[in-house]
Amino acid sequence: MVRVLGDFDVAEEVVQDSLVAALEKWPEQGIPDNPGAWLMTTARRRAIDVLRRDRRYVEKLALLERSTLLSDPAEADDRLRLIFTCCHPALAQEAQVALTLRAVAGFTTAEIAAAFLVAEPTMAQRIVRAKRKIVEANIPYRVPQGPELVPRLDAVLSVLYLMFNEGYLSRGTQAAMRRDLADDALWLARMLAGLLPDQAEVLGLVALMKLHLARSRARFGAGGEMVLLPDQDRSLWDGAGIAEGVALIERAAALRMPGPYQVQAAIAAVHSEARTWEETDWPQIVALYDALLRFTDTPVIRLNRAVAIARVSGPQAALGEVNDLAMSLSGYYLFHATRAELLDELGENVLAREARLRALELCQNPAERALLERKLSR
Repeated sequence: MVRVLGDFDVAEEVVQDSLVAALEKWPEQGIPDNPGAWLMTTARRRAIDVLRRDRRYVEKLALLERSTLLSDPAEADDRLRLIFTCCHPALAQEAQVALTLRAVAGFTTAEIAAAFLVAEPTMAQRIVRAKRKIVEANIPYRVPQGPELVPRLDAVLSVLYLMFNEGYLSRGTQAAMRRDLADDALWLARMLAGLLPDQAEVLGLVALMKLHLARSRARFGAGGEMVLLPDQDRSLWDGAGIAEGVALIERAAALRMPGPYQVQAAIAAVHSEARTWEETDWPQIVALYDALLRFTDTPVIRLNRAVAIARVSGPQAALGEVNDLAMSLSGYYLFHATRAELLDELGENVLAREARLRALELCQNPAERALLERKLSR
C-alpha cells in the first residue's frame, strides 16, 4: 500500500482498518483461503474510499481503481523496499531507524522510545517528521542499486538489530520473548545477506542472531521463568545453529572488513562454545568488548563489559566501572540490576536491595520482573 499510495499515513490507516475488519468478520465467516489477498482487497477498497474524499490524490485514486494489486512482488521484496525507503539518507539516522521499526516491524511508539531511551512524545514527533520528509522529498520506493546501496546499510542493519533484540528479549509487558519477531529479523537479515554476500557486517549480524537463537531453548524454565546464563542447561543449546553462526563469523573475517556486529557475534560465540559457565574465556570476552568500544562506545556496551570485568578482576573493579555510568543509565533497569548483582557479591545486601527495587520499577518484561521479585524475596 505504501508503494501504490506513496503516503505512509494513508497506507497505515487503510491497513489497520482492514485488520480491524478481519477481526470482526473472520470469527463469523471463517478465515478465508487466502488471508493476505483478503486483507489487500479490503485495504484497497478502503483506500479508494479515503482518496475519493481528497482531491490531492486524483492520480493515486485512478491507479488504485485500475489495479487489482495481484501482480505485486513477493512480500519479502516489498519489505526490503520499505526498509530502504525508510532508511534514505535524506532522513537523520535515528529517524530512519525509528520509522522503519514503526512501518516494517510494527513496533509501537512506546517500544521504539524505550529502545532509544528517549521519551515517547519525542519519538512520536521524530516519526511524524520522518513520514512527512519522505513525501515532501519524493523519496523513491525501491532497493537502491550499485554505489547507492552500501552507504544505506548502517541504518538497515540497525533496524534489523533492534528488531531482533525486541524479539529476543521484549521490553513490553505482554511476553518475555517474541520469537516470531526475532525469526522475522533473522529472515530479513538472511535476505539482505543474499543481496550483499560480500558485506562482512551483514554476515556478522546474521551470525549474531543465529548464535543467540541457538541458545534460546535454555533461557526460560517450564513455567516461563527466566534462566540466567550461569544456570542454563547447555545440552538444550542448538549445536548445529552454533556451528553455523561460527562459520558465518569466519566467512565474514575472511573479507577483512571488521565491524561492530562481527565483534558482537564473536562475543556470543565465546559464550556459545564454552561447555560450562566456569570455562568461559572471560579475558577473551573483555578483549572483544575493548575492540567493540573502538567501533561504538556506548554506555550499554560499557555496562556489558563491566559484567565481564567482574569475572576477570573481581566485583569491586566492575562496580567502579558500573557506577561511572550512573548519569547516562539511571533510567535503564539493567544498570540497576547489574549493580545489585555486584553489590550482592560484595556483601552489600541493603544497597543491593535498593538497586534491585529500582530495577523492578523500571522493568516491564514479565520474566525479568519475576526474576527480580524472586531475588528480592530471598
